Amino acid sequence: HCASQYSELLETTETPKRKRGEKGEVVETVEDVIVRKLTAERVEELKKIIKETQEKYRQLKKDAELIQAGHMDNRLEELCNEIMMWVI
Repeated sequence: HCASQYSELLETTETPKRKRGEKGEVVETVEDVIVRKLTAERVEELKKIIKETQEKYRQLKKDAELIQAGHMDNRLEELCNEIMMWVI
């Protein structure tokens, strides 16, 4: 499966403009372009996950403060179930 994905990436990735070093060798290869592209995509995925996790944390913290203040007594069972679903 990985080999087929790699082959597909090689076929669909644009060949980079050739940059030549001092000795005439190609500095950036198709593989380099693929690595750069996949790294950028993964960084964006991780940023999204971090943002979502931070939002969940803020909401849970807010809920905890409301519970401690006694403002959520009528929703405690519902909140407990939500927390259990989030943990699992």
